[in-house]
Amino acid sequence: MKNIIESLLFAAQEPITISRLKKILSLENKEKIIKTLNELAEEYETRKGGFHLKETAGGFQLKSRPEYGEWIKKLLEPSPYSRLSKAALETLSITAYKQPILRAEIEYIRGVDSGGIIRNLLDKGLIKIIGRKDIPGKPMLYGTTKRFLEVFELKSLKELPTLKEIAEINNE
Repeated sequence: MKNIIESLLFAAQEPITISRLKKILSLENKEKIIKTLNELAEEYETRKGGFHLKETAGGFQLKSRPEYGEWIKKLLEPSPYSRLSKAALETLSITAYKQPILRAEIEYIRGVDSGGIIRNLLDKGLIKIIGRKDIPGKPMLYGTTKRFLEVFELKSLKELPTLKEIAEINNE
């Protein structure tokens, strides 16, 4: 079981959920999967190898250890996410904290037109259209995606820093 789950984690290109593992393994309950994931995580931590098991975006994924990032960066081409402009990061932050949010609301907060930036974030899969507001014109509502959680290594939006935490960082 452990080797099978490990190979699935290795092959998965995105975080794999317990329910998906349960379905793939044709198991009735999730306890055995959780126990196996915990065993794998403990083994990886004990070994202190090049990767570890990380819970992210509602699932589990094998991730390289941050301390080896310097060498991995040399290996890989820059990610399109590492090249987000200040305006894109600002728009993404507003969307993450205020979702569901209208383009007009984003533009009001930023004080500038954000149509191009929103299209760019949609193309990168970091935000998505999550519906339409029931007002005249039925404008689109935007929210962050699972990919957003993966890129920023968050389990959920609850892990975003609070305004108080941000203020404390800025005051340091």
